[in-house]
Amino acid sequence: MENQLLLFLLLPLFFLSSSNVIFGSAKESSARENPFTPKASLMRYWSKQINIKFPISPFLLSKASPLNAVNSATFVKLAAQNGGLSSHLSAFCSSANLLCFPDLSSNLHSQTHDKNSKFTVYSNQNFTNYGTSQADGSQSFKKYSESENSAMDSFRRYSRNSQDGRDKFSIYAHHANVADDNFNTYGTGATGGEGEFKKYNVDVNFQNLRFTSYGNDGENRAHKFSTYVENANVGVEWFTSYGKNGDRSPNEFDGYDEGVNLAESNFTNYGNNENGGNDTFKSYGSRGNQPSSSFQSYGEGGKGGIESFTGYSERSSVGTDAFKSYGKNSHAEKINFTSYFGQSFAFGDNFTGYGQGADEKSTVGFSTYGEGDGQRNFKEYAKGGASFVKYNVTRVPPGATENLAKKLVEPGKFFREAMLQKGTLMPMPDIRDKMPKRSFLPRSITSKLPFSTAKISELKEIFHASDSSSMETMLLDALKECERAPSRGETKRCVGSAEDLIDFATSVLGHNAVVRTTENVNGWKQDIELGTVKGINGGKVTKSVSCHQSLYPYLLYYCHSVPKVRVYEADILDPNSKARINHGVAVCHLDTSAWSSTHGAFLALGSGPGEIEVCHWIFENDMTWTIADE
Repeated sequence: MENQLLLFLLLPLFFLSSSNVIFGSAKESSARENPFTPKASLMRYWSKQINIKFPISPFLLSKASPLNAVNSATFVKLAAQNGGLSSHLSAFCSSANLLCFPDLSSNLHSQTHDKNSKFTVYSNQNFTNYGTSQADGSQSFKKYSESENSAMDSFRRYSRNSQDGRDKFSIYAHHANVADDNFNTYGTGATGGEGEFKKYNVDVNFQNLRFTSYGNDGENRAHKFSTYVENANVGVEWFTSYGKNGDRSPNEFDGYDEGVNLAESNFTNYGNNENGGNDTFKSYGSRGNQPSSSFQSYGEGGKGGIESFTGYSERSSVGTDAFKSYGKNSHAEKINFTSYFGQSFAFGDNFTGYGQGADEKSTVGFSTYGEGDGQRNFKEYAKGGASFVKYNVTRVPPGATENLAKKLVEPGKFFREAMLQKGTLMPMPDIRDKMPKRSFLPRSITSKLPFSTAKISELKEIFHASDSSSMETMLLDALKECERAPSRGETKRCVGSAEDLIDFATSVLGHNAVVRTTENVNGWKQDIELGTVKGINGGKVTKSVSCHQSLYPYLLYYCHSVPKVRVYEADILDPNSKARINHGVAVCHLDTSAWSSTHGAFLALGSGPGEIEVCHWIFENDMTWTIADE
C-alpha cells in the first residue's frame, strides 16, 4: 500500500496543473506546482477563504512549507505514529526547514596538544581535552563556532593542571544565532603563568549557556576574563565558579552580561576560599533590560586578600536581582564594593550577607548602593567595621531619570501618532528579523503534534530535547506565552500553519482580509524621512490582527487583536537624497491603559498607562492584517 501511495504521488499530474484558476499573484508558480505540495494546498486554501479579488500575499506564500509532495505525505504518516517523527528528526528538520539542534553525542574528540600548540578554528563538535598537564607552554585557541546559525557545543577541559603556561582562548560562539554551549573547565589546578579568556558568546540572539569553572584550584596564576555574554537578545546563563580555592592568584573579570536584553543570569562562587587573592570584578549586568539576575557568593571565606567589585547592574532597567554574600566569613580581607545599581531602574532587588561573619582584621567598604529608582532590600551586613559612603540614593538630578530611560530604549522603537505625517524626520530602530529562518508546517502535520506544556515530555521526545537544554527552554517559553490568559480586550492565538493563520485572521476580520508588512529593512539604525503617509480605513480606528514570531522549531506566530488601533502605511525616504528606500507599516495603540507602567514605551516617551497612544513599526517578517480598503 505504501509503494502504491508513493507511485501515485510521483505521477506527472500535468492535467491538474493546467487549471485556469489563478491563485492570486502566484499564477506562474501554480502552473508549475505539484498540487499535492503544502504550497499548492495553501494557494487553494487562500482562494477559498479570502475574497478572490485579493491576490495571495507573496510574503505569506514565502512562509509556506517547502516539503515536496512525497515528503509531505511521508511526514504526515510519521506524525500520526508514536515516535515516528522522532526517529526521523534529522530528515524532517532538513526537508521542512525547521530549527533543530544537532546530536553531538557521537562527535566527541579527545585532543591533547604539546606545548606551544595553537588552534585557529573549530566548529560545532564536542571538545574533550586541550593542553592538559602541559609545562611551560603557550596554548592558544582562537575561534570556536564563530558565526554559526546554531552553535551546539561542549568544551570540557582547557589547560587543566598546566604549569607556568600562557593560555589564551580568544572567541567562543561569537555572532551565533542560537547557542547552546557548555564550557566545563578552564585552567583548573594550573600553577604559575597566566590564563586569558577574551570573548564568550558576544552578539548572540538566543542562548542557553553554562560555564562551569574558570581558574579553580590554581596557584600563583593570573586569570583574566574579558567578556562573557555581550549584546545578547534573550537567553539563560550559568557561570558556576571563578577562581575558587585559589592560592595567591590574582583574578580579573572585566564584563559579564553587558547590554543584554531579557536574560536570566546566574553567577556563583567568585574567588571563594582563596588564600592571598587579589580579585577584581569590573562590571556585571550593565546596560541590561529587565534582567533576572542572581549573583551568589563573592570572596566568601577568603584569607588575607583584596576583593573589589566595581559595578553591578549599572544603567540597567527594571529587574529582579539577588546578590547573596560578599566577603562573608573572611579573614584579614580588604573588601570594597564601588557601585550597586548605579543610575538604574530596579523593581525588587535583594543584597544579603555583605561582610557578614568577617573577623575584626577585615575592612569592609561600600561606596554607593542603589543610586537611582527602585525598591531596595539590604540584609545581614557586617555590623562592625563596615562603612557605606552612599546607601539607597534615590534622588537624582531633574530630568536624569527621563534621559536615562531614553538611553535604555532604542531610539525610534516607539513614537507618537503625530509623527506619522509627510516630512517627519525620525530615527528608525533595528527592524531586522533576528529569529532563525524557519517555515510553517502544513496543518496536516501540526494537527498531529502536541502543543501544550502538559505534553512537554512528548514534545521533548520528538525534538530530542534534554533537560535544561536550549530546545526545552525554547519549547516551554513559547508554550507558556501561548497559554497565557489574554490581556483585557485582547483576542489571541498561536499559529504554526498558514491555514491556521488565515483562519484566525478571517475569524476577526471576515473574508476581505489583507496582510501587510514592512517592505524591507532599509533605513534601520538610521535617520529617515517619511514620504506619503496613508491611514488604513481612512485613518479611522480599525480592527487589525498583528502577528509576531515566537522562537520554536517550526515557524510559529503569536497573533492577537486588540481594540482601538489605527494602522498606517508610509513611504520611507533617505533624508538626503529623498529617494524612496522602504515602505513601512505602523500600528498605533490608542488604549494603553492595560500596559505595565514599566513598559519600554513609557520609559522612552514619558507618561504612563492610558495617558498616551503608542505607535511602532511592523518589523521584518512580522505582519498585521486589516480589512481591505474599498
